[in-house]
Amino acid sequence: MYIQWQQLEGNGLKQAQQSALPLWDRTQQFRFYSPWLIPGPVQTASYIKALLTSIRDRRNTTDDVDAAVEVRLEKQKIVYTQRTFAILLEESALYNRMGGTDVMVGQLGYLLSVMALPRVVIGIIPRDVERSLMPVEGFFMFDDRTVKVELVSAHLTVEQEHELRMYAQTFAELYEMAVFGSAAREIITTAIESFH
Repeated sequence: MYIQWQQLEGNGLKQAQQSALPLWDRTQQFRFYSPWLIPGPVQTASYIKALLTSIRDRRNTTDDVDAAVEVRLEKQKIVYTQRTFAILLEESALYNRMGGTDVMVGQLGYLLSVMALPRVVIGIIPRDVERSLMPVEGFFMFDDRTVKVELVSAHLTVEQEHELRMYAQTFAELYEMAVFGSAAREIITTAIESFH
């Protein structure tokens, strides 16, 4: 299913955020791959605000950023439930500035703290890793039933079984290239230091 942003965000960013709540509520296993940004479940309020402000300005949507931030923060509480999260980031995502130095330092610091949660796994794919698979579009897997992909012009929902298997296989291959635990924390810490 292909929905243009204009249609999805026509009544504002808050409604677009709320429209995702039923999917989040019924999902038990989240698998996110992001080559360029820190993904929603582990974003700070200031990072969310900077990101949504950028989206508002680029797509000329209704100015309801603060209300949309509140919805997203409420949605994030799911990270502290019995759901599982596997989040893979390309190392370059740690350096893409969204909201300035203080926002980025706070965001990356928060990423370090979220890594300690028992049901959250965060992996970083190092810039210098020998790649078996080149970076692909960012995608968000909800159990084995739905994949969401954000394009420049639209929001894509994938639900065909053969396509879902392709995304699951791609996630597994990217997972093999990622580092976790202390190695991931070291990469994040280096990124934090680069902002000083």
